[in-house]
Amino acid sequence: MKRPALFFLLVLLSFIVHAQVPEPQLPATSTTEQQLENITENNDDMETEDDSYLQDMIQYLKNPVNINRADENILKDLRMLNPMQVQNLLRYRDVMGSFISMYELQAVPGFDILTIQKLRPYITVSSTKTAIETFTERLTGGENSLLIRATQILEKSRGFIADTAGAASGFYPGSPQRLFLRYKYTYKNLLQYGLVAEKDAGEEFFKGSQKQGFDFYSAHLFARNIGMIKAFALGDFTVNMGQGLTSWMTLAFKKNPDIMSVKRQAPVLKPYNSAGEIFFHRGVGITVGKKKWDATLFGSYRRLDANFVPADSAVSTDEFISSLQTSGLHRTANEIADKNIQRQLAFGANFKYRINRLLLGANAVQYQLKYPLIKANDPYNQFALTGKRFGNYSVDYSYTFRNLHFFGEAAVTDKKYPAFINGLLLSAASNVDVSVLYRNITKGYQSLYTNAFTESTYPTNEKGLFTGISVRPNTSWRIDAYADIYRFPWLKFRVNAPTEGKDYMVQVDYKPNKMFEIYSRFKAEAKSINYNPGALPLNPVIEQPRKNWRTHISYKVDRSFTLRSRVEMTWFDKKGTAASEGFMIYTDVLYKPSMKPFSGNIRLMYFETDDYNSRLYAYENDVLYSFSIPVFYDKGFRYYLNLNYDISKKLAVWARWAQFVYSSRKTVGSGLDEITGNRKTEVKCQVIYKF
Repeated sequence: MKRPALFFLLVLLSFIVHAQVPEPQLPATSTTEQQLENITENNDDMETEDDSYLQDMIQYLKNPVNINRADENILKDLRMLNPMQVQNLLRYRDVMGSFISMYELQAVPGFDILTIQKLRPYITVSSTKTAIETFTERLTGGENSLLIRATQILEKSRGFIADTAGAASGFYPGSPQRLFLRYKYTYKNLLQYGLVAEKDAGEEFFKGSQKQGFDFYSAHLFARNIGMIKAFALGDFTVNMGQGLTSWMTLAFKKNPDIMSVKRQAPVLKPYNSAGEIFFHRGVGITVGKKKWDATLFGSYRRLDANFVPADSAVSTDEFISSLQTSGLHRTANEIADKNIQRQLAFGANFKYRINRLLLGANAVQYQLKYPLIKANDPYNQFALTGKRFGNYSVDYSYTFRNLHFFGEAAVTDKKYPAFINGLLLSAASNVDVSVLYRNITKGYQSLYTNAFTESTYPTNEKGLFTGISVRPNTSWRIDAYADIYRFPWLKFRVNAPTEGKDYMVQVDYKPNKMFEIYSRFKAEAKSINYNPGALPLNPVIEQPRKNWRTHISYKVDRSFTLRSRVEMTWFDKKGTAASEGFMIYTDVLYKPSMKPFSGNIRLMYFETDDYNSRLYAYENDVLYSFSIPVFYDKGFRYYLNLNYDISKKLAVWARWAQFVYSSRKTVGSGLDEITGNRKTEVKCQVIYKF
């Protein structure tokens, strides 16, 4: 930790202190926190490294959207408006002219005072026509920012203790610090370019296998609205099409209390400058268009991590890969051997055409690999993605008629396996919204880099019907509920039979004023999995119900202090054994004085679960452009402290201390990440310099 700490100290001392203005902070909402918690829960407990959502929202805080000039793509990119609200706003503006005040939004169908309050930090109302920025203005009138972040687990794990790790392939040769650097230039939302560099804990740094320094580098240039060019991407970018069956690489949410967010909404091309090493393309993309149509083309070539099987192995006489690696970790000899061994060529296109309230789209994407992908010969892999070449093609649509919004996508693979998603959003009354989504994705439909609204992580082998309702009896109360019933027609990993599942949620929210909010949520789900404690020749498949209850309270004491508390319980019924239970309670104190250069927050938590099956999740505040969602199981305490100080207009620093303290464990973690003792402590430091 000495070198990063010394580096940060030198950075701090090298700048002159100026007038102090707080760095914009993203106000987290209960819905956003639940959406992010669900991503971790549905992704094998791996937290996403894609912070593009946070970057976008903070950029809109700095440069609010003028709703008198914003087009449909910008309004969608706010991620706060459902499709009907977007269409109603545009239609109202066309008929009535420019807005005089943001509170005129109350006259737009589908907008209530709570929606307007949520939008208020991110929008503005101005009748001034947008000036046409010159190329020089775009290049020189923006903001440069440099972010440097260092993170370390203080306790040494087995991977950093060579004597106990054994062979050279069994320990981490690099330092225990995780380092992240990001330079970015931004001019409004019209031009940005930048560089990202990242090193994970245990990876070498300017030595050994990483003589080039950081383990991961990323660069991008992204421009918007240059004549007919709606978007131009060079370097790293994401591609998002339709409803996520063909391609969807940016962050997207699934089931959550916001039942109207079931539709995927994002520009086809978006810049990428996060730490994640998987979900992006590297190449060039362009979107051109006029009033009624848009066309996008992209091409990408990049190297991927993969588990390589040589030709002289006992498995095959031909070279192939058995899987693509998604961890982005390159610490041990085996992980380093997998790095960048696969080559991927990708190209695709999207075409959109609008006829009044009808939007039609056509999408295509093709992938070609250097080495064929051949999965293990297990029954559930019979329809898995295999070979060197894959393709996905689709058409998508959306149509708004009065208080109804229809949308969907029909896709097919190059092997002619189909997939369908169709949805309906209904504003049944001024205070009642309904959503319905049906998906039918065949067992042979396979794709890369997709994220549709499904129960499974990736859209394949699933039929299901989701229905949701949101009722607002008055301005203080809100009731959200959904039911999702689904079926997997073919086998899955650790599920040796076709199965069914169901998922229900009811949440009641009470917010009488801006100072106080309480919500209570009950969620129940039932999934099936192999269960064979008796080592029978065939694995029986049983249903395992899980129930969860949560109550969350937030109280803003004054302009500076906010208190938050949560109580949560879960019950997991593994048939044939005693039910597993989990419990969690925490309290937050948040301090953010108005127009002051410092802020901070602290949490104290107690958790107790019978085992991993009754684990719990909780969103944690973190340094700017970061968030944490740990998994809580066993018994113990968790606490953290975050501090922020804006030294000047140009320089801001953050520090974080977080620790697990387990009651009766002698070790924490497993494998090379195992720590001797009952504590695990994380420290994090971050500096942002703007110039």
